[in-house]
Amino acid sequence: MNRPTIEQRLRRRLVLMSRDEAMEAAVRERMPAGWELRRVTELEALGDWHEILLYRFLILDLDEIDAFDPLDVIRELRVVHQINLPVFCFGGDAALRDEMRLARADRLLDRDALLELLPALFERYGWGGPA
Repeated sequence: MNRPTIEQRLRRRLVLMSRDEAMEAAVRERMPAGWELRRVTELEALGDWHEILLYRFLILDLDEIDAFDPLDVIRELRVVHQINLPVFCFGGDAALRDEMRLARADRLLDRDALLELLPALFERYGWGGPA
């Protein structure tokens, strides 16, 4: 297994699991300098579990049920990999949100509420790395 370097650990990176290009643009608009965003539709695209650990948080689109199963994503993170990466979800109906809550998603928000929360998330998870 490759060991991550100090520089890799200090990089400010987040994941957006969505095909929604407008949401990606909205997140990037609010993203401070020095942050990197990776948009994917498969958790495996991020690499092995030790590579997933290098991300600060994950934004999960609950309306993307045609691209991936959000419940499978959270279960793979929490149960299979036992990773406690913060997961902030948006969209979805009440039933899916309830299931995501039980599967240990951190926050479930409407799209606009998540976009409003982003500056606080960048501040909270911005420890280390370039200023």
